[in-house]
Amino acid sequence: MLTDTATSRFAVMTSLPAGSVTMTATGPLGRLRQRALDVTIPSMGELMFDPDIAHAVENFRIAAGRAEGEHRAAPFMDGDLYKWLESAVVAAPDAPQLAGRVAEALDVIAAAQQPDGYVHTKTTIAARTDRAIAPLTDRLNFETYNLGHLITLGCLHRRLTGDETYFAMAVRAADYLLQAVREQPEAIADCNICPSHYMAVIELYRSTRDERYLTLARTLLDLHGGKGGAGGDDNQDVYPVQDQPVATGHAVRANYLFAGMTDYALESGDEEFRAAVTRLWEDVVASKLYLTGGCGAVYDGASPDAAQDYSTISKTHQAYGRPYQLPHTTAYNESCATLGFVLWSWRMLLLTGEARFADEIERVLFNSLPAMLDAEGLAYFYTNPLRQVRDLPFPMRRAGDPERTTPPASDDRSRQEYMTNCFCCPPNIARVIAELPYYLYSQDAESVWVHQFVPGTAQLEVAGVPLEITQTTRYPSEGSIRIRVKAQSPVRASIRIRRPGWAPGTEVRVQSEPVTAVENGYLVIDRTWSDEEISVEIPLRPRVTVAHHFLEESTNQAAVVRGPVVYCVESADLPDSLGIESVHLPFPAEWQEQAGTGLFTDQVLLRTRAVTLPATVPHGTLYGELVEQPGTELDLVLVPYAHWANRGPGEMTVWLPLLRSVRLSGGDS
Repeated sequence: MLTDTATSRFAVMTSLPAGSVTMTATGPLGRLRQRALDVTIPSMGELMFDPDIAHAVENFRIAAGRAEGEHRAAPFMDGDLYKWLESAVVAAPDAPQLAGRVAEALDVIAAAQQPDGYVHTKTTIAARTDRAIAPLTDRLNFETYNLGHLITLGCLHRRLTGDETYFAMAVRAADYLLQAVREQPEAIADCNICPSHYMAVIELYRSTRDERYLTLARTLLDLHGGKGGAGGDDNQDVYPVQDQPVATGHAVRANYLFAGMTDYALESGDEEFRAAVTRLWEDVVASKLYLTGGCGAVYDGASPDAAQDYSTISKTHQAYGRPYQLPHTTAYNESCATLGFVLWSWRMLLLTGEARFADEIERVLFNSLPAMLDAEGLAYFYTNPLRQVRDLPFPMRRAGDPERTTPPASDDRSRQEYMTNCFCCPPNIARVIAELPYYLYSQDAESVWVHQFVPGTAQLEVAGVPLEITQTTRYPSEGSIRIRVKAQSPVRASIRIRRPGWAPGTEVRVQSEPVTAVENGYLVIDRTWSDEEISVEIPLRPRVTVAHHFLEESTNQAAVVRGPVVYCVESADLPDSLGIESVHLPFPAEWQEQAGTGLFTDQVLLRTRAVTLPATVPHGTLYGELVEQPGTELDLVLVPYAHWANRGPGEMTVWLPLLRSVRLSGGDS
């Protein structure tokens, strides 16, 4: 979701104004967004409006009394419709055909909202035939999750269009939460899973400057945690939220909670909250984050980590596990969790101005995010593993699979156009892609931050003077970026260029003069601007990456990264019948870079000579003796993980067994 921290006293920066940034439809991110405008968002809207598929809009018609029938789909489908509408509202200036759908949905949602501001189609429809059914009696109805996304939608709709209709619904929904906190605090404290409403009510506070909503946010956060043995790690509610020691439990719930806590720190300056979100973010990045930016490694498990009370172990799913618990094949990495990490990291960036948060956003944007979506822009991943194998001896449960169906073969876990049981990820993917322009830059009264390197133009004002910033680049294929800064009249300002943490050798020049000043990971250019060009040179080379020795799944393995792009090996680039387990990566290796075409347009492919070794332990046997066997050279092609699973069924791996040439130290014996 977009944020507006222009009047947030404790924010270092704010987003650029609505509509001020355009992205050229070239490069990986430009192509991704254009495809979303042309295909992804419109086609998803058709699903949402189809009464025989998603049934999302139809639920509102029934709840409003405009149609007959029963509620269908998950109880959180209301919120998922709101997320899709958010993507449509943001995309509408570039895809005008979406405006009619937005207006149609607005009308029926308004009709379904109750006089007190409550709106939840499942409960409203069911209560007509069973008067015992009431709001906030079942936490798994996700009412506050739904209300949070409605409030967010209302704030953004007014900001982007000037229309008050959705915003009025958002205010009524927040007022319902105010009433519920007064009258049913225990129910609100229980109905707090996937807490989008913490971020939402703070965004409403930013839109209204009504202190009631900031107070509401603090009350909701206080009600969330501190439950001790009555709480659990999976919902992060054992401790008071500001005392949460580590990231644990359901990763979507965690990242939404932590993003909301960061929003509260941005508005209140509360040092306990600031320290907590910094501690938790560092815990994730230091020991619980995948190389691709995915998070939430554990399919199903148990966790005593938050309370360290082994008598009350929490069941966890799609969850943060223990430090370094990062399996490859069974990595869950729900798309919503990773996108929640982006929302959280963005707020940390606004709070601190530190480039490390933009680095992690970049990791997701060039790897996990595009991998969630197929090459046609029509089908989606709910889970995002780092390895896919053949003949796995157990089925991989996927939340999107229809009930009572046979899971696909383990080397054919393809994306799905419509996830029958759980459609939460696709609209989240759509709204983040639609909002990509707002992750590229930030500003304050006298400074502009360049966070990401993407071709396009930004229009803004600094010190009251209109400023145009144009990026020209083929990044990440090439490391050269040209940034033209053109002011309507000469103006003094600071332009801050992110120096990627993985590229300390990045060089920045203005009018051929080198820039050496660095603050918080940004190279700072403070001068009077008229019409100048900034040149950025980021050194790009294949980097063979290894993991900490506690990450047992990656022991004696390596992955390959070039710039921000993580690479993988797929069966499509291997000889027939050769399994990925037989491919070994020599180190050091000689790399050849090849311009991608077709599926890999605007990307670089990597080639090297690898070694294949027969499997030591045959399938169906657990252990075997290591014997010397001859290897075979192989011309190995590595492709960006962002585009995996687009060339038919097959195996895939990011991590490869490593063959190291070791030089022994020491002199003559």
